[in-house]
Amino acid sequence: MKKYILDLTVKSVEKVGGRYSLLKLIHQEPLPEMEPGQFVEIRVDNSPNTFLRRPISINFVDYDANELWLLVAAVGEGTEHITSLSAGDKLNCVLPLGKGFTMPESPSQRVLLVGGGVGVAPLLYMGAVIREKGIKPTFLLGARSEKDLLEIELFEKYGRVCVTTEDGSKGEKGFVTNHSVLDEKFDMIATCGPKPMMMAVARYAYKAGVECEASLENMMACGLGACLCCVEKTTMGNVCVCKEGPVLNIKKLLWHL
Repeated sequence: MKKYILDLTVKSVEKVGGRYSLLKLIHQEPLPEMEPGQFVEIRVDNSPNTFLRRPISINFVDYDANELWLLVAAVGEGTEHITSLSAGDKLNCVLPLGKGFTMPESPSQRVLLVGGGVGVAPLLYMGAVIREKGIKPTFLLGARSEKDLLEIELFEKYGRVCVTTEDGSKGEKGFVTNHSVLDEKFDMIATCGPKPMMMAVARYAYKAGVECEASLENMMACGLGACLCCVEKTTMGNVCVCKEGPVLNIKKLLWHL
């Protein structure tokens, strides 16, 4: 897939809870094709201590409005600067990068999308694309508490939403792998979030015999497979997550399933 370096314009920045912000970006020309699970690399200008681009998952693409949505957690100087931008500011982005999720082939397939924290970001776009194919996905979203849940109302537009919180303030108490929805049968699972959560989901999928893909969140720098800082050991040997992933089938991962 062709990659682009674009100067996108910030349309809006919305605080969506805690350290999280939703950026909506526009461009004077039609946005290129992007797949659920891919990401962008953002250049952080006017931040003296930020030397590398920041990789951010594609949260949603609204082609009618020509908008690219990015859900950003302010966890350091670079991302704090990004979330402090205002409407009209410019963001230089390299996109789309990496390989996305495998899409279901049949409307009869039952799809479960499992996310935690800011890892829910790519699942919104995936759910929207799946819904366009006539499939109503099930979202299983986990967080520490109700205030940490992100974009719930948006997820509800595209499928059934199940929630877990560690403190029981919303949905079922516990972790995503404790939710009763896992008593149901699914044909494929996609997951993104903290690595321990994804490993637990992968173990469930492996034991249940369900195809499962995970979007890894290894530390990245170049986004093109040149710097090797995101390397993951797999059944295929060492691979660059930014190039061969970030989405990988769990059968390729050495997670001791």
